[in-house]
Amino acid sequence: MTARQRSLGATVPGAALDADTSRRATVTGRIKDFILVEGLRPGDPLPTEAGLCERLGVSRSSVREAIRALSTLGIVEVRHGHGTYVGAMSLDALVEMLVFRGVLSPGDDLRALRDVVEVRQALDHGMAERIVASLAGTSNPQLHALVDEMVAAAAAGRTFPRQDRAFHTGLLARLDNALVGQLVSAFWEVHTVVVPTLGLSLAADMNQTARAHGLMLDAAEAGDVGAFHAAVTAHYEPIGRALRATGS
Repeated sequence: MTARQRSLGATVPGAALDADTSRRATVTGRIKDFILVEGLRPGDPLPTEAGLCERLGVSRSSVREAIRALSTLGIVEVRHGHGTYVGAMSLDALVEMLVFRGVLSPGDDLRALRDVVEVRQALDHGMAERIVASLAGTSNPQLHALVDEMVAAAAAGRTFPRQDRAFHTGLLARLDNALVGQLVSAFWEVHTVVVPTLGLSLAADMNQTARAHGLMLDAAEAGDVGAFHAAVTAHYEPIGRALRATGS
């Protein structure tokens, strides 16, 4: 922008909007920096609106806009009547966006699901050694019980989303990596929400999917990384066949 354009400011098309966007981004970034510098953790309270204005040297409207943006991202949580707190920063917003993307445009929905399945499979394979190392030599009756429930549900022609999610969450429970657990859970959520909207026929393959969970668990407890990889591949074969049959 030239000196003359800067002097004209709002008279230049788009200049006022650009300035507003830059201002909001700056305040948003400064609030995030404040959280980091102060070492705040999820659930910790932030200063009041007036307090943030004083600390950051910005207007109340700027703080409100920034808090609104950060709240949408889950970075802060506004508890009406109580104040503003550092948010849990879950991946709920990511899940909502991916689900919406997966069903938004006819013709693109299957491609979106294929992308999600590929990411899920990559995460399971990528974390195989860590998962196996964490479970080798252990006994996990709760996870085996979930497998039994999935196998029984498949035999009865029923789906098993609750058990499926609990199983994958349980596989990762011993890992010292909260982010990968959140990512796996997020992509699992997208997968299970989008599939029913697409009319894919997976009933005939549910038994293979259910039993593949058991193979994954057996391999992990036995410390066999190769068998775990093979079980992961078997787990995703049914959805892969269904997607290939649609030509996606």
